[in-house]
Amino acid sequence: MLISLHIENFALVDRLELELGMGLNVLTGETGAGKSIILDALDAALGGKVSARAVRTGADRALIEASFDLDPGLIAWLSEQQIELVDDMSLVCSRELTVNRGNVRSRSRVNGVLVNKQQMESLRDRLLEITAQGQTMQLGNPSLQRDWLDAFGGAALLEQREVVTDLHVATQQALKTLEKRRQFEQQRLQQLDLFEYQAKELIAANLSDPNELTELEQERQRLSHSVELQQQSYQVYQALYQNDSGALACADLLGQAETTLQDMLRYDNQLQPIADLVSEALAQVEEAGRLINQYGEGLETDPERLQIVEERIIQLKQICKKYGPTLTEAIAYSQQVQRELEELSGSGQSLEVLEQQFQEREAELAQACAKLTDLRQRAARSLEALLVKELKPLAMDKVQFKVDIAPVTPTATGADRITFVFSPNPGEPLQPLTEIASGGEMSRFLLALKACFSQVDSVGTMVFDEIDVGVSGRVAQAIAEKLHQLSRRHQVLCVTHQPIVAAMADNHYRVNKAVVDSDETATLGRGRGKAKTPIEEPANGAMLPAGEEVRTVVRVVVLDDRQRREELAELAGGKSDQEAIAFAESLLVQAANTRLTQSPTASTTKAATKSARSKTRQSQG
Repeated sequence: MLISLHIENFALVDRLELELGMGLNVLTGETGAGKSIILDALDAALGGKVSARAVRTGADRALIEASFDLDPGLIAWLSEQQIELVDDMSLVCSRELTVNRGNVRSRSRVNGVLVNKQQMESLRDRLLEITAQGQTMQLGNPSLQRDWLDAFGGAALLEQREVVTDLHVATQQALKTLEKRRQFEQQRLQQLDLFEYQAKELIAANLSDPNELTELEQERQRLSHSVELQQQSYQVYQALYQNDSGALACADLLGQAETTLQDMLRYDNQLQPIADLVSEALAQVEEAGRLINQYGEGLETDPERLQIVEERIIQLKQICKKYGPTLTEAIAYSQQVQRELEELSGSGQSLEVLEQQFQEREAELAQACAKLTDLRQRAARSLEALLVKELKPLAMDKVQFKVDIAPVTPTATGADRITFVFSPNPGEPLQPLTEIASGGEMSRFLLALKACFSQVDSVGTMVFDEIDVGVSGRVAQAIAEKLHQLSRRHQVLCVTHQPIVAAMADNHYRVNKAVVDSDETATLGRGRGKAKTPIEEPANGAMLPAGEEVRTVVRVVVLDDRQRREELAELAGGKSDQEAIAFAESLLVQAANTRLTQSPTASTTKAATKSARSKTRQSQG
């Protein structure tokens, strides 16, 4: 149940505190007084769409907070979302709107914890249901009728619908894969031939080492200059180790230096480090001489190997030119070709396999749709009986109603076309709702439909924005009684211009606009507390004093017995004020009698009737 609504800087509301009670809560006021603004704020608090225009002119921030009573289901939801309970054991949904350069930024919180859009939508379904103006125009929407029937069918039907949705997605994916294969089969075969040719060429090239080309070019250089390398290596050997010309080699000179240093050490030990360096140099030169000699002796001219190396280099360069430009890239492309071949020609990707998969998905979808249709037919029979029962007290006692379920091609929502058909008059054939129903009949039908849902829906608060538009007299009385019945099971918040409906209210609020100056406090017209009389808009278009800054604001006042009688009289009009007051008093008596006949228990009935009659007598006195 909605406990209170706090609004700051939303549309024409500067600041408003509104407390609501159990049962039927009614908002009345002149057209354009701001009643819908309050409902829009409530909708915004629970994640409804908003724009930058929702923020009051001159302000850069708006805040709406809606507080609700907790029940076990909400407590469990808060626990699942890891949101702590507040001290007063209530649930507070808040929405902060900030405007910057024409763009609006929104933040939603539950008990002070930031929540995302999905969380707020889940919570909204548990708290509130709003039936807004113009929703009767949507009654003829087939998809909406289907959604209503499915919601009425309950958890089993909704779960089966999800199964159908999942299977439809799988079936469409299988069909898409099959059609893609059919469409590109020729291209696939051409691509397959190309990849097979490339794979054959790349396999024949035996690519494995990305450094092979570099190593082969080095080997070719060595094989091409083997004679020169032999001659030069012998020259180096003579210079280092043994000189055939009789001149001393490097090793001979170092040997002499080592001998001389050994003689010098007998007289000066400080030369030992130098002697060690010379000895190490001699050893390294002798080792280098041996190694270069071995290198020279190992060199051979091998024309056959040179030819093989050159042919391999040519082959690798051609591969790189076609698939490279580097050998590393050519090897990577070879691996990619193998993968493409596996994908194009691998098992499980043939047309036959894809066709079989599609047929299996299609059969599963058809079976799931048949089960969904059966559940919808059962729900339709229940809805037909219950809706007719709810419509009869609404001055439609001869009405006929049927949910027409016709087969269609399976979709994500099943294989059924749902159409609500009815006949309000005996002897007339059943026809689609929007083709035959009047505006008043549409309003009553929507109200009866919501009454049906209320018996299977756990939502705590139901909001109706002028559900009684276009009706009067006996029909308005029937709608008032139906709203009262709903308020016994749910909290009901209703915007109305009908005095008959307003008379049935457990709590009555008047909404009006006021023009205030810049010094007017923000405490005017708040909730149930005492309110100062707002500065009324000048009559006959008169202007306030020049230079005085004024603003238009929305105020809400909780009506006492006297104010309520006057409000009903104003709604009803009449030839004179006295006649209007008398009519308002008769409405209150009639409302008390209606409660007497509709109350669930005698004790409750007596208490309610006594209270209502007492209030009426006081207002008359």
